[in-house]
Amino acid sequence: MSGSDEPADLARQMREKAQQLAEAAGRATDPEERQRLEKKSRTIRDRSEQQSAMAAGDIYPEK
Repeated sequence: MSGSDEPADLARQMREKAQQLAEAAGRATDPEERQRLEKKSRTIRDRSEQQSAMAAGDIYPEK
């Protein structure tokens, strides 16, 4: 794998994890657990979008 593929792969892995968490939230019976999983899913999805944009050279990291 070339170095240029790593950011894209990381973003893809993060999106997959976010999807898994969203699905787990949908199955959760405890409202607090569902909310926790949904929040974690959104956070990871947001970070993956930022990672994708950075890999494409579209944005600079927010601080």
